[in-house]
Amino acid sequence: MVRIHVKHGCRRAVNGADGELEFLYDCETSSTIQHITQDITEIANFQLQIRQLGCQLLPPVAALLHTHRPQVIALHRALSEATSYASKEQVVHGKPLSILVLRDHIRIIATEFVVNYKLLNFQDSNFKQLLSDSELLQEDTVQLLWAGKELMKGKTLRDYIGKNEKTKIMLRLQSQVSNPAF
Repeated sequence: MVRIHVKHGCRRAVNGADGELEFLYDCETSSTIQHITQDITEIANFQLQIRQLGCQLLPPVAALLHTHRPQVIALHRALSEATSYASKEQVVHGKPLSILVLRDHIRIIATEFVVNYKLLNFQDSNFKQLLSDSELLQEDTVQLLWAGKELMKGKTLRDYIGKNEKTKIMLRLQSQVSNPAF
């Protein structure tokens, strides 16, 4: 398996959080760049959504933790686990992120939010409204950059790095409209 270290987002801080996100992704050299782009974009979007949810929900949830209500504790646990799983710390520990696990974390947070929205002083239980401010990456408008060069979607990873399955590379995921970061 090829280990891909993906970096995305801006380098300046956003809402008190580090602006740049990163994660690890494993694939084979025979994988198409199109497939890799799909997976990496989906993981990056889930990571952005979890960060957004953490910024919006953790302060009001933390304020209610002293009440010791089980449903508030469950929401806090769900948010903490999700933000921990989607953090840069996973890169330090060498753990790649899974689309399925990220999707499950968001589903659990959504379920807990629907139960607790009144306690958190939200007007309604529309979970999607919380995510409406997230600027998600669009698969058709992103570029994968490796060593300053764009990986073309019609090729395979093998075309760029060769046949060695034990390779580790670093990619930058960015929107086509922005300037290259390398």
